[in-house]
Amino acid sequence: QVQLVESGGGLVQAGGSLTLSCVASGRTRSNYYMGWFRQAPGKEREFVARISKSGESRYYTDSVRGRFTISKDNAKNTVYLQMNSLKPEDTAVYYCAADRSYIGTYYSPSEYDYWGQGTQVTVSS
Repeated sequence: QVQLVESGGGLVQAGGSLTLSCVASGRTRSNYYMGWFRQAPGKEREFVARISKSGESRYYTDSVRGRFTISKDNAKNTVYLQMNSLKPEDTAVYYCAADRSYIGTYYSPSEYDYWGQGTQVTVSS
């Protein structure tokens, strides 16, 4: 089992920045693919970003590419999401997720095995 705990959410004005962190504990000896998803009220959970086990490969949804950066520190069992130039439409609960083995659908929540509890990001206009 792996436990994931997100932090760093909050209220920010449009154009501002936030950095989310996700700390993994438990069976972290097995390295994981890590992803960030978000869910706005009344909407489905959507893919935001993903990073490979080594950290060399990164994937983003189109709406955040160029503004958000995913990174990881394997020594600290932590994955980050640096969010710049935030927009009101980025408002959502952001979730960290861990994937043991890639089956080909990195953008789908069903790909991931473990989830954090989420952290709220609110961007005011």
